[in-house]
Amino acid sequence: MPVVTASIVVHGSPATQLAKVLGCLEADGVNHVFVIDNSDDGRLRPVAEACGICTYRHVENRGFGAGHNIGIALARNMKSDFHVVLNADVCWSKPVIGPMTAYLDSHPDTVMLGPKVYYPDGALQYSCRLLPAPADLICKRFLPSAFTAARMRRYLLAGISHDEPFECSYLLGSFLFFRMSALAEAGGFDERFFMYPEDIDITRRMSHLGKVLYWPRVSIIHEHTAASRHSVRMLLIHITNMCRYFNKWGWLFDKERRIANLKMKYLPHSANPETGRG
Repeated sequence: MPVVTASIVVHGSPATQLAKVLGCLEADGVNHVFVIDNSDDGRLRPVAEACGICTYRHVENRGFGAGHNIGIALARNMKSDFHVVLNADVCWSKPVIGPMTAYLDSHPDTVMLGPKVYYPDGALQYSCRLLPAPADLICKRFLPSAFTAARMRRYLLAGISHDEPFECSYLLGSFLFFRMSALAEAGGFDERFFMYPEDIDITRRMSHLGKVLYWPRVSIIHEHTAASRHSVRMLLIHITNMCRYFNKWGWLFDKERRIANLKMKYLPHSANPETGRG
């Protein structure tokens, strides 16, 4: 049987939230979970250690991707076949891990999957998107929605059918299911990004190694608090790290972005789109 591991990076997460997602992972057949705690104290240690399949590490806060790289290294030492990177603020009730494991196990050309994602109120969360250009981020964060609605619909793939799998170059990092051999080849997360664009970057790099799929055969619920919308400090962190992302991949000239986004234009559009939010 394939070995499936998971890592969760927490920073002041509610104890009830962490307990809930650990329960989902344990009930769904994950072999081991690594909780990497970036917070100032270790108050979540008892919650993590109450889970029979969990290893807890309290570490210096070097960012989201750096925290997950610790979990990924520990998982590789366990000879993990597949690894889940997920947030503490997700949960699910129907099987997710088993179907994803079975799919990757039988499709060696696929290296990464992202599930269908809903908000707690049942609205679809647009978890697969175009690769962003600087203008997309400016529109999304700083301009009134009345002036940017059409561009945002394109960026969020709001008109695309979310009922069938398709290849995607950007999956949100709330829940990412990796083939471990490909994740190791990619080198894990780029630790230059403290947080925010690390999921865009890892999706792009994984797509160089095989197929990356939005895979709506399973679904999760994600609370998605969007901290940078409510905190000036988090907004500044977001802007700083997006600048690092564009410095790496290109600001106005990014040939790979142009080609990847052009492909998305030919995906089937939905005749009866779900109500969703980005």
